[in-house]
Amino acid sequence: MSTDFLADVLVSPEGASLHFVADQNAWINAESGERYEVIDEVPVLLSSNAHEKRVEITLSNGVRAIFQYVEHYRQDAEVFDYSEEWTDGAARHENRRLREHILWHVPKQAQRILDVGCGSAWVAAHFAQQPRTVELVSMDISVTNPRKALQRYPFAGHRALVADVYALPFREQRFDCIIAAEVMEHTPDPELFLINLLRVLRPGGQLIITIPYNETIAYALCVHCNSPTPHNAHLHTFNRQNLARLLKKAGAVHWKIDTFVNKALLRLRTHILLKYLPFGIWRRLDQLANTLYPKPARALICITKPEQ
Repeated sequence: MSTDFLADVLVSPEGASLHFVADQNAWINAESGERYEVIDEVPVLLSSNAHEKRVEITLSNGVRAIFQYVEHYRQDAEVFDYSEEWTDGAARHENRRLREHILWHVPKQAQRILDVGCGSAWVAAHFAQQPRTVELVSMDISVTNPRKALQRYPFAGHRALVADVYALPFREQRFDCIIAAEVMEHTPDPELFLINLLRVLRPGGQLIITIPYNETIAYALCVHCNSPTPHNAHLHTFNRQNLARLLKKAGAVHWKIDTFVNKALLRLRTHILLKYLPFGIWRRLDQLANTLYPKPARALICITKPEQ
């Protein structure tokens, strides 16, 4: 396993220095001697009790609940294959435009990129086809998704990692760009989520986040615990007002919020024609639709970290 730039960015979940020991195939905590195994070239940098971690959360309907998020998303990745293509044409089109929108915001000069909650590894798929080589970390809280990411897209600068945003194993100011696509609505504490990601972003770097916008979260009664369970494990719903408050509390200074993917265009099945348009033209059409009928389905938050 090549450690190269990982040696520059990694620390333990508690923030201690690490070194890679080849004959053990593990990263070792320089202070405690704790061992973090590497599975199929994917370091697993979770604290020893991560899968037992339980946090109390308030759902969007006001109900208090206990959430074992690490274990939940480990099982989620084993049950669902995120690389499967959407069967519905409108959903495929929406997903394609969301990804194009994110990539449009990635700085051209970004050399080191972190993909948080890598899922299907579409970010790695994109950079695997680019002529320039970037240093990309595909990170997820499960082993399943990062392992698939590395196996499918093994380009020179690609590394994968298992880690928890709430015990983020990176040194400060190590990434030029961080992408968190459709992740924040799943997190127990969005404010701490932002704080931790901004900590490892370089001055002048960009944190790009997408989320469902102004979503009405549906609930079902869980067959196991008989408690209300949000569909798709969406714990939070966001609009411009609560996003602005959240960003300020997290210490963000420079940001913009861009809403897109007009719901009327989706319902009218306009993707049958709009899928042929290049992104720039589609974006202008979508902006016009959201001006006339302000019902966007998605929001993109682009946070630029101030230069020191």
